[in-house]
Amino acid sequence: MTSPTYQVTDPSTGEVLESFDHATDEQVQAALTASHAAYATWKDVPIEERAVVVKRVAALFAERADELAAIATQEMGKPVSEGVEEAEFCQAIFDYFADEGPGLTADQEIKSISGGRAVIQRLPVGPLLGVMPWNFPFYQIARFAAPNLMLGNTIILKHAESVPRSALAVEQIMKDAGLPEGAYVNVFATFDQVETIIADPRVAGVSLTGSERAGAVVAALAGKNLKKCVLELGGSDPMVVLDTDDLDSVVGDAWDYRTYNTGQACNSNKRMIVMDDLFDDFVAKITEKALAVESFSPLSSRKAAETLHEQVQDAVSKGATLHAGGVLSDGPDAHYSPAVLTGITKDMRAYSEELFGPVAVVYKVGSDDEALELANDTTYGLGGSVFSADPERARSLAQRLEVGMANVNTTAGEGADIPFGGVKRSGFGRELGPLGMDEFVNKRMFYIAD
Repeated sequence: MTSPTYQVTDPSTGEVLESFDHATDEQVQAALTASHAAYATWKDVPIEERAVVVKRVAALFAERADELAAIATQEMGKPVSEGVEEAEFCQAIFDYFADEGPGLTADQEIKSISGGRAVIQRLPVGPLLGVMPWNFPFYQIARFAAPNLMLGNTIILKHAESVPRSALAVEQIMKDAGLPEGAYVNVFATFDQVETIIADPRVAGVSLTGSERAGAVVAALAGKNLKKCVLELGGSDPMVVLDTDDLDSVVGDAWDYRTYNTGQACNSNKRMIVMDDLFDDFVAKITEKALAVESFSPLSSRKAAETLHEQVQDAVSKGATLHAGGVLSDGPDAHYSPAVLTGITKDMRAYSEELFGPVAVVYKVGSDDEALELANDTTYGLGGSVFSADPERARSLAQRLEVGMANVNTTAGEGADIPFGGVKRSGFGRELGPLGMDEFVNKRMFYIAD
């Protein structure tokens, strides 16, 4: 089975602008050989010297922010300003791990009741495969590559088929920053070739950000070959609004976060759970925001827009109320007008499926316990947030969210220093922050007897 052609399709027009050949099997083997050879030397470069190179990667992301943003806009429809923000976030991530890496990997002496001296060392493990998605074509790479390059691991990167120019632009940054040949290799691999890479004994692990389906396949391959994997999969994050002194501000936060990246973020607030005394005003205000949108960026592809439209139409056909938007363009472009839905019930796809696009789904609840039950009634467990003028009330509920990232009075705590990851069917493992450097690492015990 081969994956779709690697090609640039402008989602604002549906026009195919450029296509790229799949890697040959010989190119895949060359990538594996180069990555393994680079690891043999890169791992022995002092971490402070690796940090100098990683710092240069950070600087290049900043210098090329406008260029990168233009690529993302053409390949997957990202608004230019958000593309610049994404490149700048990459700079922050590479800077963070360059600055903090030596401390995060320092030897850790532990108490020994057996005599002698016991130290935990954090050492690299080898070449790693990264399978990355299209929605944040630079940031997703940064959070995987930055800590691992600092550790001394090397990277083989298989990007989404729809963002080949983004993939090549990042590879060029790595080369221009001075990474040794083979330390970072982009491969336009097919699925069968991904299986070959994971099975290769020279590869130590695989990290995937993507769909549940892709995650299950990669996890099975990793398990079959006894390889460590990290998975960041889908999300249907709850945003619980218990009470507020400033509803306009909360609605503004809710709308801005839900429509960021055209609503195509794993951890966006896809389910807004609002107390009954605020519900009508909340829905009215967020509907105003949807109706006020005059122009909106396209989704990543026509298929993505059609899938979202089907989910919304399924809900409406079963009794949900569409307050605004929900209009699919005639095509072949991928435009979809931002929508607001209420009245979602368990028999609708929108209740259990992730809506990957600009659709605000608002639920009404009558108590904190009802809000919590609804928030946790999902197979996903990426993030979640709770808003209240009483921080203690919000903290109490947020503590009981079944998620990897719980937030109080903010839609999400985000930064290079803040770990990212989920539980349940949202995957496992963590990226960013101190935990992001603790995944593909040999936590070696080093014991010296008395």
